[in-house]
Order: sequence, then C-alpha cells, then structure tokens
Amino acid sequence: MDVKVLAVLAILAVAMDVPPSTAKPISLVERCWCRSTLNTVPQRSIRELKFLHTPNCPFQVIAKLKNNREVCINPETKWLQTYLKNAINKVKKSRRRAQ
Repeated sequence: MDVKVLAVLAILAVAMDVPPSTAKPISLVERCWCRSTLNTVPQRSIRELKFLHTPNCPFQVIAKLKNNREVCINPETKWLQTYLKNAINKVKKSRRRAQ
C-alpha cells in the first residue's frame, strides 16, 4: 500500500515539474477567419483591406470599416476583383521599372 502511494506521489512530482507548453491548440491555429461573407459592402465605408491565405481555407478578404467593425467580403465581388487586378498590375509595373 505504501509503495503505491509513493509511486503516485513520484508521478505527480514529475508531472508538476514539466514546463507548460506555449503553443496554441491546433483548433485556434488552423481555423478560418471568415465563416460567412458579405456581398454588399460600400467601398466608401472601408478603411483598410486585409488578405488572408490560410491552409485548408478559401481566399479570405477582411475589411476594416470606418466604424471599426471588421467584416469578411466575398472575394468574387466585382469591385474587389477590379481592385485586385489593378493592384497586381501596379506591382508588376513597379517590378519592371526596378529591373
């Protein structure tokens, strides 16, 4: 009986000595930010855009509005597609000039 108690105390002592992990759980790391998207967000109400590419998630566009709300925008929205094409062309032109 005393041997069992000593064994349990030894296991508890070893378990208490293990440093805690600082890693985040997988469920928080690999979660998609946008669960639903909006199609009708006025461009004038957007302060900034964030583009996220998370593994196992579709392409995500997060807009920070002027009232400090963050909403997910459908990446297939027509004005957003135009914006992305113009931004990509601008980057390509600046790279050509730098060479």
